[in-house]
Amino acid sequence: MRQSSNPVFSSLSSDSAKGATALGGAGRAAFHQGQYGQQGFGAQPGYATQQPQFATDDRPMTIDDVVSKTGITLGVIGVIGVIAYYLSISAGLAMPLLLVGGIGGFITVLVATFGRKMDSAAVTLIYAAFEGLFIGAVSHVFTMDIVGASAGVVIGQAVLGTFGVFAGMLFVYKTGAVRVTPKFTRFMTAAIIGVVVLMLGNLVGALLFGFNPLRDGGPIAIVFSLVCIGLAAFSFLMDFDNADRLVRAGAPSKMAWGVALGLAVTLVWLYIEILRLMSYFRD
Repeated sequence: MRQSSNPVFSSLSSDSAKGATALGGAGRAAFHQGQYGQQGFGAQPGYATQQPQFATDDRPMTIDDVVSKTGITLGVIGVIGVIAYYLSISAGLAMPLLLVGGIGGFITVLVATFGRKMDSAAVTLIYAAFEGLFIGAVSHVFTMDIVGASAGVVIGQAVLGTFGVFAGMLFVYKTGAVRVTPKFTRFMTAAIIGVVVLMLGNLVGALLFGFNPLRDGGPIAIVFSLVCIGLAAFSFLMDFDNADRLVRAGAPSKMAWGVALGLAVTLVWLYIEILRLMSYFRD
């Protein structure tokens, strides 16, 4: 079974697989063909197109469900992010909002992943609210040294860059230019784990010894940010692949909220890394 390095999508795939246990032998075979036997999109020659039915009264998920739920989630993040940004400027609440948003968002993802709440609209929207606070505060922190309206320009460029990368990777996935294979997934998972370990080590070094080479704006920090941006971009391919498999497997439509949550996690990571990289060149 191929799973995403994004923990939300990994849990979504695991929950979807459980839907096959309510089916007979032929039904399970059709389920596994629909979820794991396809690469890219469209039925492959020689494969049946029958879609299994989950033991639920909810209708099957469609691409429209994914698009609408993701749009709502990003809209909440954007609106609350704008409010948090201006509160950070006018009321000096950047650090409280950053801490509340960051910790709250992290806990919400843990609840969604390990509490099996990936199909919950409430959990996804709560995450969006926390991340809106975090995004608004961190946007102010990264641009606070920029005078006047230039800060807004930098933030706007980071937003455009984020959605530009998203659109570009969607095109790459649609054209099949890069195939999401088990080998690719293993490589991405190992790379992301390595980056997380480096981040934690850098954080400990910064707190204990004031040694912060990965985030001090120097050449090493620039290269590290570029690596993070690349990993976040290629993570979209696995996110798209897992969402595609859920649709093909006939997952319940409410699980589109979990897909929206997974995409939002990757988008937020990408935005922060792009904005951080741009802040290194603010002078």
